Amino acid sequence: MSLKVEKLEHNMAKLTIESPAEDLEKALQGAYLKQRGKINIPGFRKGKAPRQLIEKMYGPEVFYEDAANDLINTAYADALKETEEEIVSRPQIEVVQIEKGKPFIFTAEVALKPEIQLGKYKGVKVEKINTDVKDSEIEDKLKEEQNRNARKVEVTDRAVKDKDIVNIDYSGSVDGEVFAGGTAEGQELEIGSHTFIDNFEDQIIGKNIGDEFDVNVTFPEEYHEKSLAGKPAVFKVKLNGITENRLPELNDDFADDVSEFSTLKEYKEDIKKKLKESKEAEAKRIKTDQALKAIVEDSEMDIPQAMIDTEAEQLIQNFANRFRQQGLTLQQYMQFSGMTADKLKEDMSNQAKMNIESRLVLEAVVKAEKLEASDEELDKELEEMAKQYRIEKDKIREILGEEETENIRLNVAMQKAADFIADNSKEDAKKKAELPEDGEVIEKKSAPKKRSASAKKKEEE
Repeated sequence: MSLKVEKLEHNMAKLTIESPAEDLEKALQGAYLKQRGKINIPGFRKGKAPRQLIEKMYGPEVFYEDAANDLINTAYADALKETEEEIVSRPQIEVVQIEKGKPFIFTAEVALKPEIQLGKYKGVKVEKINTDVKDSEIEDKLKEEQNRNARKVEVTDRAVKDKDIVNIDYSGSVDGEVFAGGTAEGQELEIGSHTFIDNFEDQIIGKNIGDEFDVNVTFPEEYHEKSLAGKPAVFKVKLNGITENRLPELNDDFADDVSEFSTLKEYKEDIKKKLKESKEAEAKRIKTDQALKAIVEDSEMDIPQAMIDTEAEQLIQNFANRFRQQGLTLQQYMQFSGMTADKLKEDMSNQAKMNIESRLVLEAVVKAEKLEASDEELDKELEEMAKQYRIEKDKIREILGEEETENIRLNVAMQKAADFIADNSKEDAKKKAELPEDGEVIEKKSAPKKRSASAKKKEEE
């Protein structure tokens, strides 16, 4: 195999890869052996016709496609090992020459990892974030724990009120016709949870056990079942039972039951401490994100579109995998959410670009500050992975291989770079921000992961 690399604009490159005629002949013979059982030639048992006869009847091109695919997979993998360039996209393949007795030639257009001119990364201004813990936040946490430890008590001597849990039978109809999915028996429903559409739950308040009544609602215009969207419906409802949550009293006994502390005062102090830690961690994450954004804007890098497209494809695949683990397909998610394929691709492309920019900046800071991950830090990371996958640490190393293990080492160094950026940022007193009251976040971001060429190749396969 021979390889020629031609640099193109915007960090793109064309690899011209040539395999000798002998390799093409082997690939053609392999394609013949694979396909011969599917080809019928008069006078020969299935799978027994000579290759030369098949090529004479159908043309020499009959085995070209399979042979080309086989050669491209092998030769491109060899080219990745041979080239010193860091390839960061899927290849766009074009066959230049395929003919018996001649070398097989194809090109692969790929994106190369761009160079970055790192901007100012020390002393970047970020918002000053208040991490003080309010008394109301401590009380909210206590209420959450109080609700978790509530006892369900059956109620028989009063009507339904807000926050009750009711047991109902119901049957829904539109224009007098019962519709699919609109009937249930023994359904439990918490009043005020807004689990059911419109004001369905409000119309149960004040009803007594044994009551049978109509509930009138209107389906939302954007309702996922198009045949019901925007239409008025009547549900015939029977109230079977009422349950209420009885909350435990907030005192020392409560603290002793739900925590490691014997007094409510100690328990509250622990809640405050944990809220403070959570807020400080979230504040640091926000500072890092703000500083990274500023550094990206002050840096120069020419990111090829093919690199963004490859990253976006991986994000979409990860997105689909998360839904698959929950028993949903990506198509179902888009149907329920109203998301279109074009909008999803656009959103993921934007996210991919930001991920790449952040990763390049962090790698540049690692290099500029000579940050490294020690063997002990790498071992700790591998131990965490071993626990996650429930296998031995040495087995993790074996599975990952040397290249992937070194990528994990780089990820640790990149996290150090993220911490360095946050620790060396300057809070702007004129710009102040408040965290959510409980100091928690919906999604935490960490240093973007670097994928090696071998990992990318596995994804392609």
